[in-house]
Order: sequence, then C-alpha cells, then structure tokens
Amino acid sequence: MTAAPGLRLGLTGGIGSGKSTVSALLADHGAAVIDTDAIARRLTLPGGSAIAGIRSEFGDDFIDTTGALDRERMRDLAFADPRAKRRLEGILHPLIGLEAEREAREAGAAVLVFDVPLLVESGRWRQRVDRVLVVDCSEQTQVERVTKRAGWPAQTVRSVIAAQASRAARLACADAVVHNDGITLEQLAMQVDTLWRQWRVPGSDAGGTL
Repeated sequence: MTAAPGLRLGLTGGIGSGKSTVSALLADHGAAVIDTDAIARRLTLPGGSAIAGIRSEFGDDFIDTTGALDRERMRDLAFADPRAKRRLEGILHPLIGLEAEREAREAGAAVLVFDVPLLVESGRWRQRVDRVLVVDCSEQTQVERVTKRAGWPAQTVRSVIAAQASRAARLACADAVVHNDGITLEQLAMQVDTLWRQWRVPGSDAGGTL
C-alpha cells in the first residue's frame, strides 16, 4: 500500500487524554512525530533561543540559576494572569513553528505527525496540517489519570483543563477522533491502526469518529 504523499497530521488532546500514547502508536506505524512540547522545552533550556526574549519580557526572576526558564514560577504566573500567558506564547509560538518545520523537512517520512497540545488554541496550526486527529476522553478520566501519574491535586488538574480549549472546541476541529475512555491499550491501538490504514490510502477522504 502506497502512503499518501506528504500527509501532515495534527494530533491534539487535553491533558491526560492519552495523546502521547497515540503519538507513540503512530510512530510505531512509521510516522515521524514532531513533538512541539519537546521543542518548547529545548527552547527554554540554558542557551535556548527563547531565553533572551523571556528575560527581556518577564525579567531575571523567571530565569533559574542554570539559565533555564523557571517553569514553576512561569506556570503560576500564566495561570493567574491570562495576559502573561499570551505574552509568553507570543515569544514561544513563532520559534516553535520554525523549529517544527525544520524538523519536518529533515524527517524524510511520508507521514508527519505534529503533536500539538495547543493546536486548537493557537489557531495557526489548522492551516499547517492536512487533517486533525483528536484524542478524547471525559474530564473525570483526565483528572484521574493526571493525579495518579503526576501526583497533582485534582483541583490543579481541573485548573489546567479549564485553561485549555474546551472538549467541544477540540471535537469541532477534528477530522477524526480516537476515543480513549474505559478501554485497554490494545483497543486503543486498534483504533489507531484502523485510522492509519484509512489515511494511508492515496486520495482517501476517510475520517470521522472511530
């Protein structure tokens, strides 16, 4: 079966949805995954290209002793002040976009998966990809997974969920949805496998909810 040439897939989902697991399953099928969260972390490490802009915009208090972004302090500020969150995104998002495209050019794969947690929120990513795949589950499942995985208080997780795009907004943006609620890893993998076979067919317009 021949791959659809240059298929660019945008992958998104809320915290605790299982997006990283779906990303890994797509990589197992041969997709090249461009992880924008990983790019953001690199940009904010010591010497990263976002550090100078963050220092200029927010001051030295938001740079830790190693020269990296003080993530905890910035997280607290972004939750408390939406304007600060937008200022930070104004620094990071253009740099992330440039680095993501560089990685995509070098990947050499027929299927590129752009793993973008804020795909819906950013507005610009929808025009950069051919199709959007949303990993979906209930808010209660999100809370249970993140509290178990990260040890966060449930209210903290709910605050993160509230700061992200709504579930309805993500679903409205989707060309296909992988449901990851109350199922096994094998059942999740079957959904991904079905979608992969549909979207790998040249000229296929397959999509919708799996």
